[in-house]
Amino acid sequence: MPHWSPERLAARLPFLDTRARLTAETRAWLTARGYREVETPCLVPAPGMEVHLRGFRTAFEPHLGAGAAQPLWLRTSPELALKRLLVAGAGPVFELARVWRNGEVGRTHAPEFTMLEWYRPGLALDGLMDEAEALVRALCPPRVAHNGVETDLTLPFERITCAEAFTRWVGLDLLASIRPDGSGDAAALGARPGESWEDAFFRLLLDHVEPHLGRARGSFLTHWPAPQAALARRDPAEPRVALRFEMFVGGVELANAFDELTDPTEQRARFTHDVAERVRLHGADNAWPVDEDFLAALDHGMPAGSGIALGFDRLAMLASGARRIEDVLWLGGFPTVPD
Repeated sequence: MPHWSPERLAARLPFLDTRARLTAETRAWLTARGYREVETPCLVPAPGMEVHLRGFRTAFEPHLGAGAAQPLWLRTSPELALKRLLVAGAGPVFELARVWRNGEVGRTHAPEFTMLEWYRPGLALDGLMDEAEALVRALCPPRVAHNGVETDLTLPFERITCAEAFTRWVGLDLLASIRPDGSGDAAALGARPGESWEDAFFRLLLDHVEPHLGRARGSFLTHWPAPQAALARRDPAEPRVALRFEMFVGGVELANAFDELTDPTEQRARFTHDVAERVRLHGADNAWPVDEDFLAALDHGMPAGSGIALGFDRLAMLASGARRIEDVLWLGGFPTVPD
């Protein structure tokens, strides 16, 4: 049956009603804590800088008014736009943002979905973990489950570093594989023939670490290795790690967060590396340039603070008991995969 059939909508309505309640309560919860709701552009020259995300490409073609033709992309995240607003003085801010990631389809993945992102100047990563935990607890029932994994949200979330997790479940010294310059040593991580450090890291993370996270209680996986810093700043006390965490509930990766990097020189170096790596992995047709306007904003001065991106559809799944992401979407319109 098509996604719009009355029978399929009737089956989804309990999940969709929960989603509608979550939307209203999320806005109220963040607004009560001093966050300002904003809206940022969906069509952008650079949709995001994560190497492994693929975007949807389009183009501006002048028809009315002034302007030159230029390629544009549907954003993969509102992150770079929201940080521009931090520079402008709008923070603390949040957005319930529609985002697009090409090729992502599965039980918890859709190519078009909703990301909840919030940023607060002056907030350290520990404080952001407190907020994220409180938000999930406020919006969800005391116990949530997904794919046979049940989490008791009345229990305090565990906080475990990547290094501790690799020692416990992989039996490897993760930090020994990080060079002083922040690059990864594949051999020191026990990489297989032909594997890069990053390939080995994610294989071990997915196979041995993530299956233990967000199960009986929620989990924060913190202090990621420096090669996975993305837009997070490195820990001044231990430059081999970045001040970043991911949150897991019901065995599901629910959010990713940074203590934000504010140094434009270091961010430019990372972006330049990411652009080259994206071309290598996906080809020139699926690549975009460094976001120069964002770097100009950083150069102007972004306040220190932290921010988080939370998969809102996944939160709705956990709160409602839905098994698949399409159950919490009013209309799908994309290919699905079998259970």
